[in-house]
Amino acid sequence: MSSERALEAERDAIVAALMPVVDGLVATFGPVCEVVLHDYRLPENSVVALAGSVTGRAVGGAMSEIGLRIVARGDEAGDELNYVTRTGTGKTVKSSTLVLRDSTGAVFGALCVNLDVTAASEVHALLGALAGIGAAPAELPVTTFGDDIDSVVDVILDTHRHQPWGALDRAGRLDLFRSLDDRGVFAVRRAVEQVAARLGISRASAYSYLSQARATTTDAGTA
Repeated sequence: MSSERALEAERDAIVAALMPVVDGLVATFGPVCEVVLHDYRLPENSVVALAGSVTGRAVGGAMSEIGLRIVARGDEAGDELNYVTRTGTGKTVKSSTLVLRDSTGAVFGALCVNLDVTAASEVHALLGALAGIGAAPAELPVTTFGDDIDSVVDVILDTHRHQPWGALDRAGRLDLFRSLDDRGVFAVRRAVEQVAARLGISRASAYSYLSQARATTTDAGTA
């Protein structure tokens, strides 16, 4: 067996071993918990196991913005623990994302635990208000969760597109492509075409801006 085939078999074994862990964690923490097992070898259908229902996803669904960011970081990605975000439906979610690595250290997936802490946050705010010590709650970042990777890419693009394309100078256009690339958008198949269509530019132009953005990033890193 070739080394690459052996690594693929190893990754398959790790994913298979974690399948029962997904159900076990949700059984332990109850209905406020959701556990998602991602295989980033299938970025558009990375959800290979799921239990609980906090973010509304299903097996066969796509990775979130967080997953795209991990893919963009590659093997330098690390675990992200106890971060709090808000879903598009207004839920407050506390999450941890644990990256999966093979024996070479390569990142190929993640185990994500999401806890719906909306009710707990509301009770905490109420008790603080009654005691006269409550502070205004911090504005939480909104994270897009969805089974359709195109919708995730669209939301990321909308978030980072502060001006119309025609109003951006060359530096601003390169910054936009660099920002999207840093967030892993272009790790997804057809993402360049999708971004080009949303910006109203040709696919060739989009590839050119992406290439230039990556070149300037490399130059800056070696200066």
